[in-house]
Amino acid sequence: MPVAMLPIVADDELTPRLAEVLRSSRLSHGLSTAALAEASGVSRASIVKLERAESQPSAALLGRLCPPLGLTLSELFARVERPREDSGRLLRAGQAPVWTDPASGYRRVSRSPLAGGPLQLTEIELPPGASITYPADAYRDIHQQVWVLAGDLELVEDGRRHELGAGDCLELGPAADCTFTNHRDRTTRYLVAVARR
Repeated sequence: MPVAMLPIVADDELTPRLAEVLRSSRLSHGLSTAALAEASGVSRASIVKLERAESQPSAALLGRLCPPLGLTLSELFARVERPREDSGRLLRAGQAPVWTDPASGYRRVSRSPLAGGPLQLTEIELPPGASITYPADAYRDIHQQVWVLAGDLELVEDGRRHELGAGDCLELGPAADCTFTNHRDRTTRYLVAVARR
């Protein structure tokens, strides 16, 4: 059965907004670019380029920047993708923009109507052969479940390997380094549900 692909939306529409949200989040936490670089392990030069919308970050890089900014990746994108004038409690299928990770080709779309709500739902497409690793800090203070919608997903959580197929759902444990990999020759789709602990 073919995998339904997410609609294509130009990533360059999100780049300036992502730059703005990263900068305002850093400033609201009273962090200099040097302090954020030290806390995240991302170079100061890279942070400056991101905040000027001169480069597009990978998902893994954003996963390193979010914890010092007090954000989950889902919360960051909720701020980037909003506000919408008609958002409210209903999010129509075609309303949310799609972001593509330039490093892995993975695509994400927020399926939650409210930015910053108690629960964030994110649909992910992981292309064949793609792999993404997030540091343990990206999972601090959150409860997360991964539900595979189509395809197969290998999730390595703190060294423990989970092989997931369509319909399988995994609740992640305590904050740990996690790697999501698609070893197959077809796209894997999965839903990530995140709630603050």
